[in-house]
This record gives sequence, structure tokens and C-alpha cells, in this order.
Amino acid sequence: MDYLLLPFFSFVIGIIVGLTGIGGASLITPMLIFFFQVPPSIAISSDVVAATLMKVVGGVKHWQQKTLDLEIVKWLAMGSVSGSLLGVAALHHLRNSGQHDIDSLLLRLLGVMILIVTLTALIQMLLMTFFPKFNLPELPKLNVKTHLGRILTVVLGAVLGFCVGMTSVSSGSMFALVLIGFFRLDARKLVGTDITQAAILLIFTSFGHLTLGTVNWSLVVPIWIGSVPGVLIGAKLCQIAPQRPLRFIIYSILMMVSWKLVAQA
Repeated sequence: MDYLLLPFFSFVIGIIVGLTGIGGASLITPMLIFFFQVPPSIAISSDVVAATLMKVVGGVKHWQQKTLDLEIVKWLAMGSVSGSLLGVAALHHLRNSGQHDIDSLLLRLLGVMILIVTLTALIQMLLMTFFPKFNLPELPKLNVKTHLGRILTVVLGAVLGFCVGMTSVSSGSMFALVLIGFFRLDARKLVGTDITQAAILLIFTSFGHLTLGTVNWSLVVPIWIGSVPGVLIGAKLCQIAPQRPLRFIIYSILMMVSWKLVAQA
């Protein structure tokens, strides 16, 4: 393995995460599988642990810039942490049962998750760009100051957290769609809220994956070396960079990645 190439790729991905909020797992996990030939179970667990530091650093930066909504972060995290731990428990069960090829199963799940996340986001972006007058059915706006709003926020967080626990994907992208659709956050607070919530979620998910014994620290450390400075730069650029063209390019890449993952499984 080229340990100089891994930090470089991670640096680029860190910039993308800090800049757009789009998930590092959607990019780093496939990178480990395709470019570095890492088994999916090890790639997913190592990425979860590596992404934790990247998201924490990005979250602290956005908190300092006051580009996040702390109330939404709190209630989403309550659900997502519980859901992610259930996802890790499901992986424990599958691993111990011995009835499934865990790597093949995770490869397919990973591809499907990235495809769902990317396709949903891409369709929404294209409609907003080329058909701005097209009225999409509006989702109900959730208010975390109400009892019902808090319950629904926790439930949404739990469902997505389960997916993160199983595949490491959607700690950024799918939560960003939820923040847009249900909370109507503006672009600046969207990225900060998304990254900070993901940081809390991944701290607990990392502990779960460490118990699986599939974390490879020789992958984690080079990813940290590259991604941490990258996410700091990206968070700073977030205040001035055009978001829509960047997201379109990244979503297009992710579509190709997801198809390759599903086809290879």
C-alpha cells in the first residue's frame, strides 16, 4: 500500500467534506476498497473511526463560526446514536452467525446506500437548478421546540443512524437532505449542523466498530493525517465557495461509484 497516496487522497476528501458536508464515508470507503484493495468490513470500520476525528474537527470549526443549529444537533443525535449502535449490533449478529459472506453483503449494502443517497440528492438538485418553478411536495417542517417535533426528529435520526452503523454511509449526505427537507436550514447553517451531528454520531459508532475487531489503524492514521487539515480548509472555504456546482460534480462521481460497488458484490 502507498502510504503517501492515502493521506493525499484523504486531504482532498477532507476539503470536500468541510466545504460541502457531503459524506467522507461515501468517498473514503470506496477509495479503500477499489484503490487499496481493502476488504469491505475493514474498510467500513476503519473509515468510521477515521471519519470521527475529521467530523469532530469540522464540527468545532463550524461551532466557532456559529454556522450550526445546536438544538437540531442535540435532538437528531439522540436518535442517530441509538440507531447506529443497533446497526453495529446487527453486524455483530451477522458476523457471529457465519451464515453470510459479510464482505459481499456489506459491499452490496454500501453500494445501495450510496446510490439511494446520491440519486435522491441529485434529483432534488437538478429540479431546483433547471426547474426552479416546479413545486415539489413540501415535507412537514419540524420544530424541535415542540414535543411532536422532537419525537419525529429522534425517530428520523434513529433510522439514519442504523444505516450509518451498518455501512458507515449517510452520516453526512442523507442527514443533509433531512436538514433541508424537514428543517429548512439555510446553506451556511446546513453544513455546520450536518457535520456536528455526524461528529457526535460517529464518536459512539466508532466504539461499536472497535468491538468488531475490524479497525485497521495503519489505515486510520494516514487518513487522519490527510483529512484533518483538509476539513479545516474546506470549512473555511465553505463561507465563500459556490455549493451547487461542487455538489453536482461530487454526486455524479458517487453515482458511478455506487454502481461499481453493487456490480462487484
